[in-house]
Amino acid sequence: MEQINTIAMEQILDHSELFGIMDKNLDTIRDSMDVEMIQRDNQLILKGPDAPKAENVIKELIGIIESGEKLDTQKVAYVIALVEKGLSYHEANIDKQTICYTQMGKPIKPKTLGQKNYINAIRKKDIVFGIGPAGTGKTYLAVAMAASALKHKEVQKIILARPAVEAGESLGFLPGDLQEKVDPYLRPLYDALYDIMGREATLRLKEKEIIEIVPLAYMRGRTLDNSFIILDEAQNTTKEQMKMFLTRMGFESRVVVTGDITQIDLPKGKKSGLIEVTKILQDVSDIEFCWLKDVDVVRHELVKKIINAYDEYYNQYPSELDEG
Repeated sequence: MEQINTIAMEQILDHSELFGIMDKNLDTIRDSMDVEMIQRDNQLILKGPDAPKAENVIKELIGIIESGEKLDTQKVAYVIALVEKGLSYHEANIDKQTICYTQMGKPIKPKTLGQKNYINAIRKKDIVFGIGPAGTGKTYLAVAMAASALKHKEVQKIILARPAVEAGESLGFLPGDLQEKVDPYLRPLYDALYDIMGREATLRLKEKEIIEIVPLAYMRGRTLDNSFIILDEAQNTTKEQMKMFLTRMGFESRVVVTGDITQIDLPKGKKSGLIEVTKILQDVSDIEFCWLKDVDVVRHELVKKIINAYDEYYNQYPSELDEG
């Protein structure tokens, strides 16, 4: 017997926002679920095996609109993913926590349940590892948390580090002074800071050494007190570099390490320090590992599809995956 569910929609509800431009939101649901949707008068009729799940998605989307949140294709796809897992966007209360505001006044908030758990871990733990694919907001949210901590005088400095693996961490042969040598490798960190704090404020704080943006190799021998320390692209650290970095932590400091273990650029024969550390430190208190997934991708929807396609390919042909 065919499953049929009917949703009565109130007159005040903006149907165009719910359905999307040219019914794009409904098409997203149809593409993800085995369901047919028919609009009749003030009702939406759902037919098919996935009609109950589709009804849950529609009700979640209605709740988002009624709460005043903006509904976009990305959010529709995320609600579908949550419903598939038996979770609720509304109950997760995801879009309520503002970390800080960008220089343009836009609030920065976690957009997924994985991001919310990541932010909560950074608030509670001394060391947090944010591991996941591209587009999950690992670095951007960590920088936002660092900016918030600096603003509220929870720390005295922000220190951002990245391994310049493409240059083999041997930067002497590159033209220019140190800053000119390393800037191309640190550009994503600058971009995040400029967006959140503004270019002028970032450069002013950098000049005062309140913000430091450095290649990982230049952190050896330091002890970093009262600092918010971020290591980005940590999958490209060696085992020795990861240990060196983690032991730089001083009093009243917080550390966030971000990386994607599917994108290791180390030379053949070098093992990733990020992969090793997940095994060594997994049971240490005050350290938390947050595993962000494809469902937490907040870039273009195609990014999620690309990640899934790569995952499926390497699951089918694991011998072609170079572990680094």
